[in-house]
Amino acid sequence: MVPALRYLCSACGRARGVFPGGFSMTCATVPGRPWPLCQSSRRASTRALILRHPALSIGVLEKEKDLAIHQTGHNSGVIHSGIYYKPESLKAKLCVQGAALIYEYCNQKGISYKQCGKLIVAVEQEEIPRLQALYERGLQNGVQGLRLIQQEDIKKKEPYCRGLMAIDCPYTGIVDYRQVALSFAQDFQEAGGSVLTNFEVKDIEMAGESPSRSKDGMKYPIVIRNTKGEEVQCQYVVTCAGLYSDRISELSGCNPNPQIVPFRGDYLLLKPEKCYLVKGNIYPVPDSRFPFLGVHFTPRMDGSIWLGPNAVLAFKREGYKPFDFSARDIVDIITKSGLIKLAFQNFSYGVSEMYKACFLSATVKHLQKFIPEITISDILRGPAGVRAQALDRNGNLIEDFVFDGGVGVIGNRILHVRNAPSPAATSSLAISGMIADEVQQRFKL
Repeated sequence: MVPALRYLCSACGRARGVFPGGFSMTCATVPGRPWPLCQSSRRASTRALILRHPALSIGVLEKEKDLAIHQTGHNSGVIHSGIYYKPESLKAKLCVQGAALIYEYCNQKGISYKQCGKLIVAVEQEEIPRLQALYERGLQNGVQGLRLIQQEDIKKKEPYCRGLMAIDCPYTGIVDYRQVALSFAQDFQEAGGSVLTNFEVKDIEMAGESPSRSKDGMKYPIVIRNTKGEEVQCQYVVTCAGLYSDRISELSGCNPNPQIVPFRGDYLLLKPEKCYLVKGNIYPVPDSRFPFLGVHFTPRMDGSIWLGPNAVLAFKREGYKPFDFSARDIVDIITKSGLIKLAFQNFSYGVSEMYKACFLSATVKHLQKFIPEITISDILRGPAGVRAQALDRNGNLIEDFVFDGGVGVIGNRILHVRNAPSPAATSSLAISGMIADEVQQRFKL
């Protein structure tokens, strides 16, 4: 019989029942702070683990009362094809593989999606060499159906879009990732997994030597304690902490680097009567110096059109509004990360993004390069998301996935998912397989 994870009251040390899960997949918080990773990746990972190891007891700790309300509920919903990423990188491999798996999963589960395609459009002559290089990169990455098209074919695909040349990427699609994540969670629970919501983690430590815990402490040496005084004891932990991955790593005695710097992305909405202007995804030619893809046109499953996002520094790790502020987060950004060096290296870009965030007319002017018919009266301010960008001390953006553990008694029993940036939602099923492989190897399951 596989032992269950003990759910205890720390005030008296008595079991409050058995919370199944000798293995804990945490999405936890320090007091008052959510740890939102791309929740599609977290749900997919727990699903992959329990499907691969049905004899294990696995539990998910969730700070919120509901699932998939942070990153998954704030992204653009795009199923990326894998064209942007450096060949042979984890991003490239996992995105191409993950897109195929997402389409397959949606078909199996009856989840609606639209394979509406994407145009990456060059509107200036100097962008064409970058566009052609991006096309070659996409071919290297094995992206399906890519072709370079000229002005007349751009008009056939997007009648209101102007451009000199474009990459037609028909494999790109859109989906409601919250629906996907909730389906992952349902699969997990139907396979015997347990989800504990409203569990805001305060501490992670080794089980004590008290008489009431001695037996459990030997079986389940890691104690995860929340702000209510409740505890979960387990054998192993996988953390998916997103915006707080550096802090949870430090909390467990592991390396706090790389540090997380939050970037807010604000979206605009095209008014319903103007949605006919956009049929599929329309993207600019990206600047390879930055991990952000630039302001783009994105259709949604509900028929709306999102315009954006920009990329500005958020003054709070979960700061979805412009004036959300946390003194602790700002101090950490300034003193612990390499943001100051990054800002000096890219000063003009940062000022431009801040200007466009403040003045809609500046964003509209940029959008008009692609669809001249759009005017400022056609748009509304929309939702926002926050990107957890890992940054080293020298101001270098860490663009690929990062997984690590630690040393010592606790560190050897923990796997931290330290950096899982976009396209983590697209890649979620592929990422989950890699995490399951790492867990199996690291913990010798």
